[in-house]
Amino acid sequence: MPKLHLISHEICPYVQRAVIALLEKQAPFERTNVNLGNPPEWFLKISPLGKVPLLKVDEEVIFESAVICEYLDETIAPRLHPADPLVRARHRAWIEFASAVLVAMWEFNTAPDGATLETKGKDLQAKFALLEKVLGAGPYFAGSAFSLVDAAFAPIFRYFDVYERFTDLGIFRDLPKIQAWRLALAARPSVQQAVAGDYPEKLLGFLSSRNSELARRLAAAPPR
Repeated sequence: MPKLHLISHEICPYVQRAVIALLEKQAPFERTNVNLGNPPEWFLKISPLGKVPLLKVDEEVIFESAVICEYLDETIAPRLHPADPLVRARHRAWIEFASAVLVAMWEFNTAPDGATLETKGKDLQAKFALLEKVLGAGPYFAGSAFSLVDAAFAPIFRYFDVYERFTDLGIFRDLPKIQAWRLALAARPSVQQAVAGDYPEKLLGFLSSRNSELARRLAAAPPR
């Protein structure tokens, strides 16, 4: 097996996708976090977009989380994509949808005022309502088998695991399948180990640094 070195950030959800895939495959890897606010010169030299994650495979560099996960799935067992090409294409489409949800999540996290926060929250609710319609009996997206779709959505749900320590934002109201899926993913060791123990504090610190409405609401709410 080639030497795998993941260039990372402490709270980046795209990084978490790759970490989860690596842990599911029990692949040995080195992980280095970088400060994206003041990135080191060596990182800028190897990152075409100045973003994480990057995966160094020996001396080659792969970027974009979906591409990294695809590479890992093609080269290291067990496979996390379905064997059937049509079902696999469907999974890839929902991974793309997860990326769209992450964009909406960023807008929700950084909303500057209450009206924007409410609008972005409704957008998230609508996206999760679409997802609710395609989920089966669970516990995972594809039933009993953990897949790369699960790895794509687990970092999204982790945000709410932190926020709900303070208040219920109501995003998953009347979405029982989503709620059950969230719980199953939160209990998965690879998901738990994809971030450090201080992830909640790091996330809340990021929200505060953006002076977001969400940060103000969480700060005003006592821990539940």
